[in-house]
Amino acid sequence: MNMNDQSTPPAVLTIAGSDSSGGAGIQADLKAFTAFGCYGMSVITALTAQNTTGVQGVHPSPPEFVEKQLRSVLDDIEVHAIKTGMLFDAANTRAVAQTLRAHYANAPSLPPLVVDPVCVSTSGHTLLAPDAIQVLIYELCPLATLITPNKSEAELLLSQSNLAVEINTLEDMVSACDKLLSLGPKAALLKGGHVQLTLADVEGLAAARDDVAVVREALLMDNMEILQVNEKDLLSRPLVVDVLKEAERTTLFVSPRIESTSTHGTGCTLAAVIAALLGKGHTVVEATRQATAFTHVGIETAFPIGHGHGPLNHIHALTQRIIPLPTASNPHPLTRILIQSTAQTWKEYVEHDFVKQLARGTLPKECFLHFIKQDYLYLKYYARAYGLLVAKSSTYSSIQSATQTIINVINEVSTHKTFCAQWGISEVDLAATPESPSTTAYGAYLIDIGLQGDSAKLIMALAACLLGYGEVGLWLKKEASKPNSWVKLEGNTYLKWIEDYSGEQYQTAVKLGIETIEALAVSDPPNALRFQEWCAIWEKCTRLEKGFWDASMKLL
Repeated sequence: MNMNDQSTPPAVLTIAGSDSSGGAGIQADLKAFTAFGCYGMSVITALTAQNTTGVQGVHPSPPEFVEKQLRSVLDDIEVHAIKTGMLFDAANTRAVAQTLRAHYANAPSLPPLVVDPVCVSTSGHTLLAPDAIQVLIYELCPLATLITPNKSEAELLLSQSNLAVEINTLEDMVSACDKLLSLGPKAALLKGGHVQLTLADVEGLAAARDDVAVVREALLMDNMEILQVNEKDLLSRPLVVDVLKEAERTTLFVSPRIESTSTHGTGCTLAAVIAALLGKGHTVVEATRQATAFTHVGIETAFPIGHGHGPLNHIHALTQRIIPLPTASNPHPLTRILIQSTAQTWKEYVEHDFVKQLARGTLPKECFLHFIKQDYLYLKYYARAYGLLVAKSSTYSSIQSATQTIINVINEVSTHKTFCAQWGISEVDLAATPESPSTTAYGAYLIDIGLQGDSAKLIMALAACLLGYGEVGLWLKKEASKPNSWVKLEGNTYLKWIEDYSGEQYQTAVKLGIETIEALAVSDPPNALRFQEWCAIWEKCTRLEKGFWDASMKLL
């Protein structure tokens, strides 16, 4: 897979049981895959009747059907990572191990495989038959990139391997990880949720062993005294420490312990996130770092579900995209939304009586001259606003785009001068024309938005004018092409105005403007509040544009 091709998410497979309440099992795995931008697939080893209070029943899939599901996926889809969870019994566990080994027999290696040795549910229900443990140890663990047992699961695996240990301290956890590696996986992550530890334990071990690294970004670091005085003292606060053992190094992932009942499916989620990130090409250490942080926040931000041990929040890292991504059927979603959000005002602006009379050639000369003089003055504000946009631009392409618009404005001003010269109005007369209130209001608003610091808001403010005149030009062009059209081009005093705004040069500028705002929505998608600001700015500028023509018609 091309890791730079963000349009094709990696396909990640979970082989586990189904949780009817949605908090654990394949449901949790698929949510985690989605949260990290992966395409999730599943092989169901067992159906469970369970909720937050416990497991009421388990209906296993026959091993032949587990194998058939697995082969169906592997034969058709390139799998970038695999995670196993509840396998239920020896037959299913063996079916998974043998199918994986057979399918990848001629491949250089298996995709990253994360084995979560699910043995007991959070509520205490046995989820793995005793005879399956030996199969897990001797057939599946040797295939694993990583195994992720908790305290009781690690003790069970090691006791069944004649390596029995009791895990009560951080030193016990590190020692157990060393022994877990002897079962064949490339790495072992011993989850520390059931071991009470403090920062003193972590610092003591790190000081005593050079091969131990500590990831403690969930805690306060050095030179954070301004936070330390305002947050709970961590020296005596209980911690959760997850211990990752690879061949040459040990990494401790440290986070504050959370007193919560929303812990259903935490192990599934952690392993699933690691698998997703391995599928995206991350190292085991980096995948574990992100997964532990994600799971920690998921517990802290959990919302109440059910009457027992509820699930963590799998969607805390997802931000809903208010503006859809461009597609073949809707390549300009933001422009559509902006116009739709101000549909009535936009229509009154585009189909204004000023425009209609201009198109018929019946617009009084004094109305047009008032407009052209004020527009001449307004364009100075408009060009200055684009100058502010140049100053806010951080790339040469965006600087070039804004600069080109200033050049287009200067060309447009030349057109205005030509119009005025036809009626005996010189450039000196234009410059001496007093600004009308509508011109000052509109121009001052553009400069005010430009000085607020957010280039996106300024782009929205400038777009209404650029796109609006382009829309007027194309609307009149379309209407003029109809049989017996009300638009009169022949002999129309204002024909050049119509041709200018419907012509290729101006429409090229409109196309660039549309591309600019659409690219902005993709690269810097707004949250709900920011999007409301964009729409409000667009709406106000549309009203100010309409007011400009109202003033020319002496309607104000």
